[in-house]
Order: sequence, then structure tokens, then C-alpha cells
Amino acid sequence: MRKPSRQRARQKTRTLTLPELKQSKTSVLNTLASLQSRRSYQHAMDEFITRYYSKPRLALNRMVVLRYRMHLESIPLAPGTINLRLAAVRRLTYEASDSGLLSPELVAGIRRVKGVKRLEQPVGNSLTARPPGQA
Repeated sequence: MRKPSRQRARQKTRTLTLPELKQSKTSVLNTLASLQSRRSYQHAMDEFITRYYSKPRLALNRMVVLRYRMHLESIPLAPGTINLRLAAVRRLTYEASDSGLLSPELVAGIRRVKGVKRLEQPVGNSLTARPPGQA
């Protein structure tokens, strides 16, 4: 009975290797149909992987993603850009979990990292309801 708990503890503190993250990144990119989505997600995942490996080897967990979000908020980026980059990181962790590289508990913690709220008004023409009888 002790072996499963040790394996779970070891899996929670496991640091992903660069080839493992690259494999997960490739899997995510292969699921995207739009060329623009592929470019956006590839840029976001490359940036996260570079930042993840620039720090001392931390296990990939919710705290790492929260720190990444705080880093993104410190740069003058639009909320939509930050949310896109966080979505790419979430997809990356889902793929790593599906491959058995991360535990589902870790991925659930990462999934709970909230995006940035959009406070600005939408730009452009929007459809509004007009009172009856007006053209």
C-alpha cells in the first residue's frame, strides 16, 4: 500500500524534461486546425517553456502557472493576450497529463488558475435591439 502513495508523491514533485514538454507541445499543435491558432499557441507555449527553464528547476504545478500569470500581468499586455497564453499553457498541461507525464491532480490545480478579466468596452459595431417601428 505504501508504493502507490510514494509514486503519487514522486509524480507531484516531478520536473518535466524539455523533450517531454516539446512532445506535448507538438501534440497540442497537431490538434489545431487554424494556421493562426497554431502560430499563437506555438508562440505562447515557447515563451512559457523558455521561462519555465530559465528559473531553477521547479516542478510544474499551479504555483508556477500563477507566477507566469503575474509575469504576464506585469508586462503591458491586453487581457485577451494574457488569457490566450494561459489557455495555451493549460492545453500543454492537458496533453502532458494525457501522456502520463503529469498527474490529473496537478492539471486540475493548473486549470483553476483564472484568466484576466476584461474591463474595456468592446470595439466595433454591435447589433442592438431597436424599438419596433424604427428603421
